[in-house]
Amino acid sequence: MRRFGIGKGAPVLRLRRRLGLERNALRRPIDRVQRRAALALLMLLIVAGPPLAALAAAWSYESGVHAERAERASRHQVTATVTATGGIGSAGDRYVHETVQASWPGHQGKVVNGTLPSWKKAKVGAVRTIWVDRNDEPSVRPRPHGRTLTDASYAGVATVLGLSMPLLLTYALVRRRCDRHRDALWEADWERMDADAGHNPRS
Repeated sequence: MRRFGIGKGAPVLRLRRRLGLERNALRRPIDRVQRRAALALLMLLIVAGPPLAALAAAWSYESGVHAERAERASRHQVTATVTATGGIGSAGDRYVHETVQASWPGHQGKVVNGTLPSWKKAKVGAVRTIWVDRNDEPSVRPRPHGRTLTDASYAGVATVLGLSMPLLLTYALVRRRCDRHRDALWEADWERMDADAGHNPRS
């Protein structure tokens, strides 16, 4: 079975052969140069990738936590009461939506009146909890911690990908140069064979 490449280690051997990592007396010095360059770039990615990814993830996480705290400190929840319905609002040029007029408690006990996006079965007297900023203006909820974790993960992955791209480009340039050198060696070998056989050099 091993003669036909079906042995236990056949997949590993095929992978090593494809990557040029197996020992082969037929390989030229330029092949070994390419192999060493590939291994060096791979080791650089393995050594530098994890620390840089961890650093980027930590920086993103710290920034996210800071944003969470800042938004939680500057926003709070109040109960808004609908005072009128049937309004129309717009969000840029893409779409329009229904709105309601509502009032909610502001700083120093004053009542704030404003416009809110409508919701299903909204009617006068309906109440809803909303987030407002320090100026008592409607705002979105503070940044959730889950988003901070997700952003940190994306930052780590993006760092590894960002490091991989120039390394892959470098390897592609190395391989292209090695391929040109191999082609030149093949041409020289063919001309030598033609000369040894007494034929005219190939055109």
